[in-house]
Amino acid sequence: MSNYIQTLRNLIGNQTLLTVGCGAIIEDDKGRILLQQRTDHSEWGIPGGLLELGETFEETVKREVCEETGLTLEDLNLFGIYSGKNGFAEYENGDKVYSVQVIFFTKNSLGI
Repeated sequence: MSNYIQTLRNLIGNQTLLTVGCGAIIEDDKGRILLQQRTDHSEWGIPGGLLELGETFEETVKREVCEETGLTLEDLNLFGIYSGKNGFAEYENGDKVYSVQVIFFTKNSLGI
């Protein structure tokens, strides 16, 4: 969790926090999509994470994917921007978050 998010959590407790998440649909040359299993809920999803202060959406997704997979992304294309009631989540510790998601698509020929 970034210092910014932790600072806000210290101020608002478990109340709903608005976040911006950026993720990538990464397709290899065989048409397979890279998924990762989350350590907190064991759910599968695309790699990505939260925007930090001062970052662009593209900087966020490149940083997060590199941190999580070791891959360097290039040739990003906007796939979609998602919001609405499905963006709400409540975590096991009681923290609530409403997340807007900015999702990119890219092809990767590294044999993922």
